Amino acid sequence: MNRSTKLGAVAAAALVLTVTAPAAGAHSGHHPPADPARAVLPAGDGWASDGTGTTGGAAADASRVFTVTTWAGLREALAAPGTEPRIVKVAGTLNATEAGCAAFEAPGYDFDRYLADYDPAVWGYKTEVSGPQEELRAASATAQGQAIKVKVPANTTLVGVGRNATILGGSLQVQGVDNVVIRNLTLESPLDCFPQWDPTDGATGAWNSEYDSLVVYGSTHVWIDHNTFTDGRHPDSSLPEHYGEVYQQHDGELDVVRGADLVTVSWNVFTDHDKTLMIGNSDSAGATDRGRLRVTLHHNLFDDVVERAPRVRFGQVDAYNNHFKVPDTNYVYSLGIGQESQLYAEKNAFTLSSEVPAGQILKKWKDAPVTTTGNYVNGRPVDLLAVHNEQFPAEALRGDAGWTPVLRTRVDHPLAVPLLVGLGAGAGRLR
Repeated sequence: MNRSTKLGAVAAAALVLTVTAPAAGAHSGHHPPADPARAVLPAGDGWASDGTGTTGGAAADASRVFTVTTWAGLREALAAPGTEPRIVKVAGTLNATEAGCAAFEAPGYDFDRYLADYDPAVWGYKTEVSGPQEELRAASATAQGQAIKVKVPANTTLVGVGRNATILGGSLQVQGVDNVVIRNLTLESPLDCFPQWDPTDGATGAWNSEYDSLVVYGSTHVWIDHNTFTDGRHPDSSLPEHYGEVYQQHDGELDVVRGADLVTVSWNVFTDHDKTLMIGNSDSAGATDRGRLRVTLHHNLFDDVVERAPRVRFGQVDAYNNHFKVPDTNYVYSLGIGQESQLYAEKNAFTLSSEVPAGQILKKWKDAPVTTTGNYVNGRPVDLLAVHNEQFPAEALRGDAGWTPVLRTRVDHPLAVPLLVGLGAGAGRLR
């Protein structure tokens, strides 16, 4: 029996023997409601189950159930007044930028003129750009933001219908509310039509973009489950270069920031992206973030993402039973250890290409403790902290995050995780 066959047999055995409790969604041992829109987060399933738990719009009256087939319809359904539970079902494909970038351009904005005005050969690298074309770019960006951002109110379930519910280029904003469920959607990353050139960003400047597919901002009790986050039709490899730098039109796929708390992110796919998932967006946000940003990440697939899977500041983040697939050398890191973070990473599976050393999985941004236990790399147990400190001694991290997660409904053997996550994660997998 060769090595791959042995690993397959072990994984199959692990799949059968090591499931300790039912999971939410596709693999729950409970009988889910006939309508997935009525599902609630099971008790004990991550941080979002703490306290009052997370039910979203499960109890909505018939008059508060909306089915939408256009971006305008989604905005209207989410803006309907009242805080009573609501369910918004997405059917088919909703395109937030169907009219194209030209629809957002401020009169007088000219990208060719912008490139000429701020060419480093003319402008240099010491001063941030300013002047008429930068002002018109900013006005154009504001118009795009108003068109593609939509706020998800409290006590709401936003759920895709069937296997192909998709939002193209929209940015869902869960801001300052409680009790939200988002499930079964394919979210194609917004394409920023008007990135800003910053000549002072690094030695050679950089293009900086806005808009995340989903932002949880100052909100509590949020369950993000069985979604697919992707760059879709516009991967970074398709983006042009200007001034010798990639004309970056993507920001993040998911951000949990500015005092957000009690979030469970389960059975999602994050794929083909650079700066993927950020928990806490500023080292100086201790006044709002300290003691919050408690997030659980489990049974997610991170496939061909470059970095931030996640990058953590301040929060007690429980990351277990996730599968990280790293196919090439564009990779930077997976787990970023930032300001006052307390990351607990247990029983995850990493599939690394031969060019990527295991020590690169962790990245030290600031001195903070991290617990890594029971993780597997390419089918073998690896002490991620020890191998990181051995391979990158100048960026050594310290162990013991100082807490132990208890809000878990199941923990699988890491050898079973790639198969389980491969079969169950992402949009269209609810059943």
